[in-house]
Amino acid sequence: MAVQKRRGAAFALAAVVVAGIATGCGGSNDKAADRPVEKVANGPAPSPPGPAPAAKSDTADIPDAAAAGAVERAAKWNLKPLDPAPTPPATKPVQGGGPKPPVIDKIPTDQKIVFVTIDDGAEKDPKFLEMMQDLRVPVSMFLNDTYVRQNPEYFRKLQALGASVQNHTLSHPDLKRLGADAQKHEICGNSDRIGDVYGKRPTLFRPPYGNWNATTQTVAGQCGGIGAIVKWQESMQINDMQYAGEKKLHPGDIILAHFRGPSELKGTTMTEMFGNMLRKIQAQGYTVARLEDYIG
Repeated sequence: MAVQKRRGAAFALAAVVVAGIATGCGGSNDKAADRPVEKVANGPAPSPPGPAPAAKSDTADIPDAAAAGAVERAAKWNLKPLDPAPTPPATKPVQGGGPKPPVIDKIPTDQKIVFVTIDDGAEKDPKFLEMMQDLRVPVSMFLNDTYVRQNPEYFRKLQALGASVQNHTLSHPDLKRLGADAQKHEICGNSDRIGDVYGKRPTLFRPPYGNWNATTQTVAGQCGGIGAIVKWQESMQINDMQYAGEKKLHPGDIILAHFRGPSELKGTTMTEMFGNMLRKIQAQGYTVARLEDYIG
């Protein structure tokens, strides 16, 4: 009778264990459930876990982030970002240089691009440095040594932001009133100075007031490195542009602006004037390209 009772108890215990396994239950002290499944010798390996969700790439949002940053930087000046300039042509449309560099006021192209040039250097607004740091508009600076000498570092900072330093004579005279020697002093002397101060001789020359003659062209060709004499189609004033002809921009137009401040701009700052110009360019469906990329 005792034997039968022990057998009955054993059967009951076995039933409880089987039931526990079948229902997936386990006691709070059962550590086996926490251990990894090991490979059974001479048996099939357990199925590997499914692939983990792909980690988000740290660089996946860089284009969007860059665009957002450009929008934010432009908004700081109440502007929208300029459209990127197209890739310059492999063959430059203006073949410059020679004993008489060509005189140009626009670049032959059918693309909706214009070129921004800034003259003299009288105004040295620190906020304009900040603006160019944010916007990175490609500009060509035609500087007089008279103004460069006042603060050469200001224009060096703009050069570091991508602006080129070009020749606008030493002292801004009307070249048509000067003989060959005096013109050579003004033009070649400024090329020498720019090369010394900024580490690169200018490749472009703009005559003050746009006044030049055959002597100017010959002398510019003797200065070494000048590829073209650059005039303009439009001139930026305070709030609007003066147009050479039809009152609108055309593909390849060269625009003239100046380093000027409130005393010359009736209370308007350099950054406000420059912002007005960019809005005029964008409103007509244009963007700004680098002039030097189009002159050989």
